[in-house]
Amino acid sequence: MQNPQAFPFELSGISSLIGRVIDIQEWAERARIPNRKGPGFLDGQAVERVLGISAKSWDPELFGRIETIALVAREALRSARLAASDVDAVIVVTCSPYESLLDQDSFRLLRMLGIPDAVPPIQLGAGCAGLARAATVAARLRATNVLVITYSLPSCVTGDGQGGVSEHYRQNTVHPLGSSLWASPGIFSDAAAALVLRRSEAPRGLALYSRDSQAFGDEPGFVDPLIHYLGGGAQCPPRGVTSAALSCYGMHGEAVKRYYTKGMMLNHRALLAARPDYVDEARRIYTHQASPALVSSFARLAELPLEKAPTNSRELGNLVSPCTAKMLHDDLRSGVVKPGDSVCISVVGAGPERGAFLLPLAVQEVSNPPAA
Repeated sequence: MQNPQAFPFELSGISSLIGRVIDIQEWAERARIPNRKGPGFLDGQAVERVLGISAKSWDPELFGRIETIALVAREALRSARLAASDVDAVIVVTCSPYESLLDQDSFRLLRMLGIPDAVPPIQLGAGCAGLARAATVAARLRATNVLVITYSLPSCVTGDGQGGVSEHYRQNTVHPLGSSLWASPGIFSDAAAALVLRRSEAPRGLALYSRDSQAFGDEPGFVDPLIHYLGGGAQCPPRGVTSAALSCYGMHGEAVKRYYTKGMMLNHRALLAARPDYVDEARRIYTHQASPALVSSFARLAELPLEKAPTNSRELGNLVSPCTAKMLHDDLRSGVVKPGDSVCISVVGAGPERGAFLLPLAVQEVSNPPAA
C-alpha cells in the first residue's frame, strides 16, 4: 500500500469551463455509429444503454482554439488574485494536446499568459488521473504558487471537423480495439480547468500516487495502459491510412472496469490508513467520473454518504482530468464548500496511474465560468 505524504499546498484559485452540452440523441445523430447488430446507426437510446450517459459536452468550435484554455487559466489567476509574474511553476495536464511535439502547448500557453521566461514548462501527457500526478509533481517542487492547467479535447481529436465523429472511430479494421473505438468519442467530453496551488504555512493536505506497475495491491503489477493509442511516434511513424487508423484512443473496457474499481478502493484504504477520519474531514470527496456505473459502484463499496460524493458523469460524460475540478468549482460557486474546508480528490486513469489528495480551500474570489 502506498504511503500518503504531506501535501504542502492549499487551493487559492480555480476556474473551469465545459462546452455546449448536447443530449445523447443529438450526439448519436451527428456521430452516425454503425449498428453492428442490425441495419442503420446507433440511436441515442442504444448509446445511453451502453455508456450510461444522457448528455455530453461536445463543442469543437469552442475547444478548437487554445485561446479558450488560456482564458480559463487567466480566470484561475484572477480568482487567486495573482499576476502572471507571481507564478513560479506551471503544470499542463492533457492527453489531447493541440500540438503533439516538444510540449508546444505549454510553451504557447505560458507565452499567452505572460508567465516569466525563467519558469520552465512542465507538460504531463496524462489522462483521467492527471491531477493526481500533477499534485505529486507539485509537492516535489519548491514553488510558492503553482498553476495547474488541464484540458480534454475529444470533439477535436476524435471528431470529423464538422461536429460529428471521425470515420476511423466509426469503422476501423486496423486498430485491435476497432469494434469498440466509437465508445471513446461517446463517453469522453470537452472540458478545461485551472487550479492555483499556494504553499501553505501550516500544511494540512495529504497526497498519494501510484503507477501500480510493480504491484497492484495484493496482485502483480498492472500492465495494461487502459487507453491504447498505437499510431504515431517512432514505433509507428505517421505514414498513410494505417497510422491514422492506429492513432485512435481505444479503451480496453474490461481492463478499465477492473482497474477503476480496485484502484479507487486502494486510494480509499490508503487515505483511511493515514487519516482514519478523512471521510468526515473532507467536506466533499470528488471521484473520477469514468462512467455512471463505475462511479456508483465505488461509492457503494466505499460506503460513501451520498451527500459527500457528487457525480456529473450521466449529465456530462467523462470530462477526463478536468472532471473533479469542475465539480469543485461548481460547489465553490454554490457555497456547498467554503474557504477553510478541506476536500478530497481521488482519481484513476490511463497509464495506468492513480492517486488522491486532501486539499484545504483558501479561495476568496470565485467567479462563474469564463465567457469564451
